[in-house]
Amino acid sequence: MMTNGMGKSRVLFFSMLVLATFQKAVSEEHQPLSKVAIHKTTLALDERAFIKATPNVLGLKGQNTEWVTLQYSNPKPTVDDWIGVFSPANFNASTCPAENIWVNPPFLCSAPIKYQYANFSSHGYKNTGKGSLKLQLINQRSDFSFALFTGGLTNPKLVAVSNKVSFINPNAPVYPRLAQGKTWDEMTVTWTSGYEISDAEPFVEWGPKGGNLVKSPAGTLTFDRNTMCGAPARTVGWRDPGYIHTSFLKELWPNREYKYKLGHKLFNGTIIWSQEYQFKASPYPGQNSLQRVVIFGDMGKAEADGSNEYNNFQPGSLNTTKQIIQDLKDIDIVFNIGDLSYANGYLSQWDQFTAQIEPIASTVPYMTASGNHERDWPDTGSFYGNLDSGGECGVLAQTMFYVPAENREKFWYSVDYGMFRFCIANTELDWRKGSEQYKFIENCLASVDRQKQPWLIFLAHRVLGYSSAGFYVAEGSFEEPMGREDLQYLWQKYKVDIAMYGHVHNYERTCPVYQNICTNKEEHNYKGSLDGTIHVVVGGGGASLAEFAPINTTWSIFKDHDFGFVKLTAFDHSNLLFEYKKSSDGQVYDSFKISRQYRDILACTVDSCPPTTLAS
Repeated sequence: MMTNGMGKSRVLFFSMLVLATFQKAVSEEHQPLSKVAIHKTTLALDERAFIKATPNVLGLKGQNTEWVTLQYSNPKPTVDDWIGVFSPANFNASTCPAENIWVNPPFLCSAPIKYQYANFSSHGYKNTGKGSLKLQLINQRSDFSFALFTGGLTNPKLVAVSNKVSFINPNAPVYPRLAQGKTWDEMTVTWTSGYEISDAEPFVEWGPKGGNLVKSPAGTLTFDRNTMCGAPARTVGWRDPGYIHTSFLKELWPNREYKYKLGHKLFNGTIIWSQEYQFKASPYPGQNSLQRVVIFGDMGKAEADGSNEYNNFQPGSLNTTKQIIQDLKDIDIVFNIGDLSYANGYLSQWDQFTAQIEPIASTVPYMTASGNHERDWPDTGSFYGNLDSGGECGVLAQTMFYVPAENREKFWYSVDYGMFRFCIANTELDWRKGSEQYKFIENCLASVDRQKQPWLIFLAHRVLGYSSAGFYVAEGSFEEPMGREDLQYLWQKYKVDIAMYGHVHNYERTCPVYQNICTNKEEHNYKGSLDGTIHVVVGGGGASLAEFAPINTTWSIFKDHDFGFVKLTAFDHSNLLFEYKKSSDGQVYDSFKISRQYRDILACTVDSCPPTTLAS
């Protein structure tokens, strides 16, 4: 029985936990660019102030990322002075659509694509009024200018505007993203450019290394401001997304290496080429070869130049990206299970995100799931009526990345990769029994041939299984409310090996578990039947970390309050290695092995076989 003092302290803890959860939820609604009250900008141009950017022309050697140097001066400096990067370079009121004929548009209506304080690298700026700054730009289909503001982020006053800077070909094809097609022998390539279909014909030139090359045409998609569901995506966060192209490379040979490059054929016959890339085709379903998979959620994007710093994204996001790139020769496919860019309605950030992951996504299939920051918006059919997508309501994620779904709006799908079957759910749409998604999940789990694909993995963004996160414990649920109530029977019946989730920004692994009870006492070396499903939270890809509740549950084996990702290695049909690696150093901090034979999968456990099978 709890003493009165303990009871009060427990109540106080949960009260603080609920408050912290509320603050976390509120803070995550705000992308760093939302701190800039750009629509309140006033003119305070001073002819004695200046800002100059060099060089003027970028990408002369074909690169799509370049550093620029800014020199600037303000005769009346303050510690709150800041510099915004704008693209297109012309960001005045002429680019602002008026809300109606009676209301004048604001002086500025487009958020900067990034910003930094004037004293960031010039610590004497407050006294001298002079400073310099290095910023990294990526090719984003338009020119750039830099503006010096005083008055801080909430009351900006425009002091000086720089010269224009641009890449030599702002329309160039950039940031290819590979993804598995709807069959094992199909790879899709998606990329972004400034060429619409009436300007140039998009295609991919590709073929096996050392073999003949062929050209495959690409489809083209885009969308406009009216496609967005609300602000800021259709107001200050709007930026023209350019054109998104997808080509389907078919009839690939298993595990063969291919090379490819992106092309746009102009109507004068000129071809605009990207650099050359390469990938390895997927193994045949059931094929016995070494297969290595990386899984994480909630990475977000961060800036290598330190700009837009927010919620500790920089070390986590950049380190996760860096470690995966360093290990890329030993990785075959990547799953980023939701909350991809945290653009939250500031569309320029999707270009930044695809540029950040380009070394990964251009080389191995980069599979995505839908998270709350991609999809959720009131009255749009999402399961949750919050504002987390910033008005994007799924459009950006569904367009910027290909997934082999029957309907990309629904964003649930399966992937066969050699000895693995992955069932990817969409937690932002109804998954409960009787729903369309529930039927998909059951079919995905039921249709796999476990003799050929013994490793059955369930992936989703929100935690539908088990988590000791503070906010779930405060709710008393240890999961997304209604998360596992309907699904745990399917995981058990079809013997799902591992279920993984993001959303909670930390790492946690459970025992093999069914209905809150550990079904296997082993922790690191499983042999034979698991008798349950191992649930893993792997949401430490880069976004600000989430606290654990200070309680110990019977099913939690390992917790880590740090950034990291998971790697699965299937050696053959009988041996699987699970590793959790920290993003800071790439070292393994938690691991287990599963060793079993086919008959172990066939064996009956609680609720995993029809009652008739149990007849004596």
